[in-house]
Amino acid sequence: MTRPLVIDDLYRFAIPGEPALSPDGDRVVYTLTTQNAELDRAESSLWEVTADGAAPRRLTHGPADTAPCWSPDGSTVAFLRAGRIHLLPADGGEATPLTSREPAAGAPVWSPDGTRIAFAAPASVLDPVAPVEIDRLGYKADGLGLIGNVRTQLFVVDVATGRTRRLTDGDFLMGPPAWSPDGARLAFSASFGDRADVTGARAVHLIDADGTARRLAGNAGGLTATVAWFPGGDALLLVGRSTVTAGHLELLRQPLDGSPPVALSAPLDRNVMPGMPGYPGALPQFTDSEGSEIVFCARDRGVTRLYRLSADGIAEIPLAAATGVSGCSVAAKAGRAALAVADGSSFAEIAMLDLGTGEAVRLTEHTAGSLPDVAFPSIAERDFAVSDGTRVHGLLIRDPGAPVMGPLLVDVHGGPHNAWAPHADPVHLYHHELAARGWTILALNVRGSDGYGEDFYTAAIGAWGEADERDVLEPVQALIDEGLVDPARIALTGYSYGGYLTCWLSARSDVFKVAVPGGVVTDLLSMAGTSDQGEELTAMEVGPRDRLVELSPLSHVDGVRAPTLILHGGADDCCPIGQAEQWFHALRTRGVPVRLVRYPGGAPQFILHGRPSHRADYSRRLIGWVEQHLGAENV
Repeated sequence: MTRPLVIDDLYRFAIPGEPALSPDGDRVVYTLTTQNAELDRAESSLWEVTADGAAPRRLTHGPADTAPCWSPDGSTVAFLRAGRIHLLPADGGEATPLTSREPAAGAPVWSPDGTRIAFAAPASVLDPVAPVEIDRLGYKADGLGLIGNVRTQLFVVDVATGRTRRLTDGDFLMGPPAWSPDGARLAFSASFGDRADVTGARAVHLIDADGTARRLAGNAGGLTATVAWFPGGDALLLVGRSTVTAGHLELLRQPLDGSPPVALSAPLDRNVMPGMPGYPGALPQFTDSEGSEIVFCARDRGVTRLYRLSADGIAEIPLAAATGVSGCSVAAKAGRAALAVADGSSFAEIAMLDLGTGEAVRLTEHTAGSLPDVAFPSIAERDFAVSDGTRVHGLLIRDPGAPVMGPLLVDVHGGPHNAWAPHADPVHLYHHELAARGWTILALNVRGSDGYGEDFYTAAIGAWGEADERDVLEPVQALIDEGLVDPARIALTGYSYGGYLTCWLSARSDVFKVAVPGGVVTDLLSMAGTSDQGEELTAMEVGPRDRLVELSPLSHVDGVRAPTLILHGGADDCCPIGQAEQWFHALRTRGVPVRLVRYPGGAPQFILHGRPSHRADYSRRLIGWVEQHLGAENV
């Protein structure tokens, strides 16, 4: 006997991620994230599963163990525990700390000979009471708060002695390092130069392993997200763009002579996904010692898929239908890859892929094991024809037995370049409960969404709200015309960019009878100067000052009539709390029913990995608000 998932099931979640495959391809170490109700926090520990199908076993007890990485000889796993690099013997034993410096280290990267580990980390800790001097943008960071002029630098620690050396000293923010095949040099991406904080450029740099001879390697006028070396050591493999513009990330081959990078993935016309919180994917990796084949992730129709690039071109590595990839680790010599995968019946599981045959076998069942009595709601994919000829893809989530002419919740994703995927959803818990109560949920990938080609990806640039509002309104009208939903009982919600569009649409349409914007953006002009990403978002995505005013929901607030619940993280530096406060003030003074809920300490992505109590409260409040105003007794 099964039942729908309820909000309190959050405390039973066990979600694997960050797979790291041993060099021989036989063992996968991964993180398992669970929820501690008593301490009100998410916790992560290391687990191991073997390719022969034996039951997974726990290796560490956390509570904050992440970023596992095997040594080249397979004898040791390095990982982060509360920001310190630790070493765990592969044949058993206790983890021992390798670093102890403040502040916290970044993810460990082994040298090819296994004697050193490189990592990026802030150069110092900001004094909490000293005056903070600011002369560049980037003085605060998503999830970290105020960082002032503290900059990320590159460090190397000797595994045998624990001695740590700082290799760089400059005014730049860098990404994770990558060792050259001979261990003599390190490559890294960094914003560097007097105007890099304004232009947003992130070039790739090289430095000798002893900290000497740092030089620019290429892509000086572009964006570099991640760096790896071609096995021959003659070029770098980048994920990035050759220009600082909004658009797809691509696989780029960067010659070491400083000439322009060469786009490798352009024929695919899909966004390369190197993986980050809320944006599933994995670093591109070589499957052979010659560098003739690369596996990488890219998003297609909302799903992060796995692709193979070789001399024959680019081809998808087919997995089971609607299976998305959120992690990949290749053991080239073994011809295998460990994957973290999700689908309509699981949040995430670890699978083993045979790179030769393409066969994938699941090794874990954490979702079913932690929620054995839960059945997830039905997800139907729909394509809607918009009046200008655009096709908009979306998901319809509902109980097959739900009555027609029932209530509808429209949910808009953030980004603006994220996308809904047809997977079991551990974040938007209100979807599950509302579907069980007879609601239909419509999750739309409006223009600007990822996975439909670069023209679609950039279709709302300079026209937020104006370009994509019909992508919401016309599919809703189609459902009304089909008799599926009650036009008097339609609610609208969304987070981050979805919060922006919720405010925009509630000001410009009377279709939505209630609104619940989260992590909102309401005044683009003030956001430009107060968000940690304000210059990048407004300059690349919106345009000049007059457009910032025209496209701000605040400029249209007089049109709002719908009762509005605003949900916002109190420590959000991407969409600052002032954005929510301005919307609350504007609605309250105009007599619109409104409530603002601030979540103390809530960073921009607190609904993904914040306090469990806050995440549960978010869903409960949303459900309570829409049912209060749309008549729960009739559901």
